[in-house]
Amino acid sequence: MDLPLFSEFPASNKNTWKQQALKDLKGKDFDATLLWKVDDGIVVEPYYTEEDTENEIFGQIRQAQTKSPEWANQPLVMFENEKETNATIINHFEKGAQAITLDFGNKSIGDVPLSRLLHGIKLSERPVYFITHHQALDLLNGLDAVIPYQMKGGLLEDGLALWMTTGHLPSSHFRDLAEITKKQQEALHFRTICVSSHAFHDAGAHIVQELAFTLASAITYVDKLTDEGLPLDLVMEKLIFSVSIGTNYFMEIAKLRALRYLWRRIQEAWGTLGTFTIEPCYIHAQTSYFYDATITSNTNMLRATTEAMSAVIGGCNALTVRPYDEVFRKPDEFSDRIARNISVLLSEESYLDKVIDPAAGSYFLENLTLSVSEAAWELLLEIENKGGLMAAFEQNFIQNQIDAAFQKKLKDLEEGKRTMVGVNKFRFDETPLAFENHSPNVQPTTYFKLLERKRISKIFEK
Repeated sequence: MDLPLFSEFPASNKNTWKQQALKDLKGKDFDATLLWKVDDGIVVEPYYTEEDTENEIFGQIRQAQTKSPEWANQPLVMFENEKETNATIINHFEKGAQAITLDFGNKSIGDVPLSRLLHGIKLSERPVYFITHHQALDLLNGLDAVIPYQMKGGLLEDGLALWMTTGHLPSSHFRDLAEITKKQQEALHFRTICVSSHAFHDAGAHIVQELAFTLASAITYVDKLTDEGLPLDLVMEKLIFSVSIGTNYFMEIAKLRALRYLWRRIQEAWGTLGTFTIEPCYIHAQTSYFYDATITSNTNMLRATTEAMSAVIGGCNALTVRPYDEVFRKPDEFSDRIARNISVLLSEESYLDKVIDPAAGSYFLENLTLSVSEAAWELLLEIENKGGLMAAFEQNFIQNQIDAAFQKKLKDLEEGKRTMVGVNKFRFDETPLAFENHSPNVQPTTYFKLLERKRISKIFEK
């Protein structure tokens, strides 16, 4: 006679486990001993069971994760000159990239011969995402003159993020963005509206803050662009989230899953205003600058690998792995190859591109996603009650929240409560290699503080 597996053991539930744990603790406080309190105010239990995922909300979270399991390997290329940059882009495509992020830096688009820059690169087949720093309209007008077909790719150009880091936002920004989006509405695979989390992440925000502020930014874009006359469904089709991924492995997975769920929830609320198709959010993930170090620098590869895994398991559509040496020199062929191949290995050898929502069914990750979602939603409502992202930023609410989170992270590192391998523990190289290759933030005359791009390891590199 066949018996069910483990039938000789009595049935138990989570409470049975907890009672045994209390007995084994011999009087120690259960909460103080076994509950994990993360920076974001979220409490993680030591043990989860199927009982913890019986609420129907978990089905809604899983439903929001629906997407292709594949992601685009999307290296970042900094513009040097048209000849060198063209060769770099083509090399990336030949060596495994499916898309490119091209950052023009401080270069004037009018001085770039676009036909030579893009020679041999057909944008209808090979997606390129452009960062132009308030020159997107000039770029699109220039591309129209040399490209007779619909492009793939888009603009990773977040004007609100630039405003929060530089204090500068052209008065025509939303009008120009609406014009660009109208012109590209027939190009189904070219996204024009970018909402990024990088400014929050690199200033030191914790995960709940980063998620809430990013969603508040997205709401601002929707409000401003519909005010400019764009249909709501067109805004949703053209929107792309560009998100930094940090070193807190499970929390970063939960962050992306929570982003998909909350964005769907927000769209459902807008759906009461009219009929439109709910669009799953397109997420471009990028490994963190904030956690890179110039000491024991090879550990940056390890951090980038776990960050990339979090991004993929969390459900990103595209992934940029930053080279390990980007913070202290211009990346070379070796570091570019290592960064690009992290994504290749996650697909070709780990088979993570074969599974839709790999985190689904994990009692721990499902509950963590819900906890992150609830905390971010509460903070988002607080921002909206202050008048939205821009009003909250002008009141220094966002900056003060992020600064408190940064100081907490820094204090934990200095006291050894948090470990960065090769930085505050297990160091090999004691001397920093060099300075960053970007210009520091300059505070213009504003009545509010700006977000500063930071690396938390700098305090240990003196």
